[in-house]
Amino acid sequence: LAGTTTTLAWGVIEYKEGYEQAGQLEYAKAAIKWSTDYMLKAHTNTYELYGQVGDGNADHSFWGRPEDMTMDRPAFKIDQDHGGSELAGETAAALAAAFIVFKDSDPSYAEELLAAARELYDFADQVRENYDVSIPEAANFYKSWSGYGDELAWSACWLYYATGESTFLDDAKRHWNEFGMGGGYASGFGWDEKTSGVYVLMSQLDGDTEYITVLQNFMDRIINDSPYTPGGLVFLDEWGSLRHANNVAFIALRAADLGLNPETYREFAKSQIDFTLGSTGRSFVVGYGVNPPQRPHHRSSSCPDPPSDCSDGFNNPGPNPHVLYGGLVGGPAEDGAYEDDRGDYQHNEVALDYNAGFTGVLAAMTQLS
Repeated sequence: LAGTTTTLAWGVIEYKEGYEQAGQLEYAKAAIKWSTDYMLKAHTNTYELYGQVGDGNADHSFWGRPEDMTMDRPAFKIDQDHGGSELAGETAAALAAAFIVFKDSDPSYAEELLAAARELYDFADQVRENYDVSIPEAANFYKSWSGYGDELAWSACWLYYATGESTFLDDAKRHWNEFGMGGGYASGFGWDEKTSGVYVLMSQLDGDTEYITVLQNFMDRIINDSPYTPGGLVFLDEWGSLRHANNVAFIALRAADLGLNPETYREFAKSQIDFTLGSTGRSFVVGYGVNPPQRPHHRSSSCPDPPSDCSDGFNNPGPNPHVLYGGLVGGPAEDGAYEDDRGDYQHNEVALDYNAGFTGVLAAMTQLS
């Protein structure tokens, strides 16, 4: 949720005009506020943050409407004695980014967000621990494979972006050096891997050639050295291939905005969004374009209207009874194969983070056009 919110807010900040042209700005802000309201409620003390509600195994074994989930759903937190630097750091980043979104339209709310962001960044930096050590129930589903260094640098960057206070830029540089980010090892951009986002923000906010060079090297490696599907989708991971492609397309657009190979990087981003929207003969966005997915791996849209139960929701061979308009499915395999099959969750599930970078790319393309 936090990573999605930061990315969604980033798109609104940088491509506000695109959202306005599409008539979507207020919807985007409402989505961000829904999330940040939740985060504020979850931040129950200076060094305390609830990071998970529900048991992943129990939740995944249930197929039905969310309002019909009556099982016990325990809550898990990080605190002074059980740190979680990725979780606290990403939440701080989300709240700081949202501060920028709301500072003009709702300044009192924005200040509340910024105050919480400051506390959570300090929590992340001072009580260092991998969050899935403190909340082991998260490890089977959202394990932090990249560690917490990227979230520390990322959140420091966002707090500097929000406040202009040099101490946060100094901290970002400290984290950059401590965690060896100059090596340019980022594999992409997503809920677990923020390093390439740090490349962009450090290039934008500081401008030192070290950061710019690392960002350009990253994008050149992604574009030139990555495998592609036969239809032209950059293929970075089997699970949610479109999510990864659209996320790096967003990074490419930000790099282009900073003057790095703008024609090449924007052409790359356009090729990825064109593929997503159906340039090869099928759309991968539910309810949009030619031959879109009709059976996304999504519980509530697979259920018929009450009072009918959802016992056949998963196995029903037909389309989902409700159209999940705008949902981005996982996408094709490396060989380009794709089947509209609800049971194939790697290629057909939808998720909040899948849509966050994707909508930012859409806003950027709208603005550029």
